[in-house]
Amino acid sequence: MRNRRFWQLVGVSLSLTAVSAGCTRVRETGRRQLMLVTPGQERALGAQAYQEVLSESRRSGDARMTAILERVGRRVAEAANQPEFQWEFALLESEEVNAFCLPGGKVAVYTGILPVMKNEAGMAVVVGHEVAHAVARHGGERLSQHLSVVIIQELLAQGLSRSSPAVRTGALQAFGVGAEVGAILPYSRRHEEEADEIGLRYAARAGYDPREAIALWQRMEALRETRPPEFLSTHPHEKRRIRQFEKLMPAALEVYQAAPRQHGLGEQW
Repeated sequence: MRNRRFWQLVGVSLSLTAVSAGCTRVRETGRRQLMLVTPGQERALGAQAYQEVLSESRRSGDARMTAILERVGRRVAEAANQPEFQWEFALLESEEVNAFCLPGGKVAVYTGILPVMKNEAGMAVVVGHEVAHAVARHGGERLSQHLSVVIIQELLAQGLSRSSPAVRTGALQAFGVGAEVGAILPYSRRHEEEADEIGLRYAARAGYDPREAIALWQRMEALRETRPPEFLSTHPHEKRRIRQFEKLMPAALEVYQAAPRQHGLGEQW
């Protein structure tokens, strides 16, 4: 009876979660997504996190590359057509091969990824990918997933309240691992694939040759000698990403050909 009551509570919790999520969909792909936070809450969290990053980081003194990032970023932002975002672009000194865009349009690129980009088109692919994360509200979706896991964990703890400490601890740990590997990580990988798809479209719409995406990820793959198994990673393997870009390329080239102005690879460095 206790187990039946527990699963009833879980069912009620999931039903309430689904109602709260409503009919939220990713604008560019139509995928349904769990969303327990508002766009305004996301943007406020993004602005706060961005200021914290800037306070802990050093902006690049390279005026040329800073200007290129601003130019490419503005073109990609225009292609994303998100007027409620307040776009900012920062080039930060770091050897880290990375970039990010926080909710609300706060973009940062680390200087360590510039050699991999090589040109404006490569930068547009990377910035487009990060901008796509923000536009598709992946941050809010991940937060919502974690909130739902916390709710179910609490219900599980209540349902096992009369069990021995060893049984209760073991069950909670098993659920935590199962949620991470079975739900959260696959969604993170799905977010990466979706951001690749949307970001490629943004780069092409901004007038940059989308074929550079394949060359970019070939260069990225050459950097990494070892990595964890893909099923335990939040990011798809580079080879898988390259295959996806190859499938997306015909449609991306159509978008590129229809762009008001074509920049090709743009400026190189």
